[in-house]
Amino acid sequence: MSIANRTLTQLRALRLTTMAEAYENQLQQPKLHEFGFDERLAMLVDQEQNERESRKLKRLIRDAALPDRASLEDIEFRPDRGLEKQIVANLSSCEWIKRQLNVIILGATGVGKTWLASAFGNQACRLRLPVMFYRASDLYEAISTSSLDGSLAKLKVSLERPSLLIIDDFGLGNLTSPISQVLLDVIDHRVRTGSLLITSQYPTTQWHDFFPDKTLADAILDRVVHQSHCLTLKGESMRKLNARKRLEEA
Repeated sequence: MSIANRTLTQLRALRLTTMAEAYENQLQQPKLHEFGFDERLAMLVDQEQNERESRKLKRLIRDAALPDRASLEDIEFRPDRGLEKQIVANLSSCEWIKRQLNVIILGATGVGKTWLASAFGNQACRLRLPVMFYRASDLYEAISTSSLDGSLAKLKVSLERPSLLIIDDFGLGNLTSPISQVLLDVIDHRVRTGSLLITSQYPTTQWHDFFPDKTLADAILDRVVHQSHCLTLKGESMRKLNARKRLEEA
């Protein structure tokens, strides 16, 4: 076996698949032999690292389970939406996540709250920050189910682990006292380790009424609302506008 073939076999055995493919490609391109050893090795390492970073990003986006393929670059900053470019630009660095702060996105049905939350989630993934997305009603159901089947501890760990936990459509779903207690436990842990992004149709002044236990409501909201950047989307429903565009283009 030649040295080149043995090297390829060893690279694959070490699971350096991309580096092996890049090395094989170098062997088939004589012009690359004009480069020095250090330069050729740097090319191989760069390709392996880039591929690993790409796989990591894909894994983060998959695990986040975001409902929309949204990006901050595609935001429509129409004057009637009430969304300021500078605020979005500041939040796009995700420093608020690293500082364990939160974001609240408010607005009527259809104005793009979930889409914008997905865009921030995708941005966090790009910066290699783990994200998890839940609709509020699905989260409450997951808590109830795990409480019955003995997997609550595992669920709580999964909710506490990501750098960013997104809770969509807060104010919808059956928020019981036991669920509220679990939320308090999770949020109390996340105050020190991560951030929340919450969307809601309702202003924060009405959130207290969602909780059956007012003491738990005070504890939860004190940890969330007072440490949050708040964005309020306005204007016509984006669903209606997009539907109108499709009809006009048809």
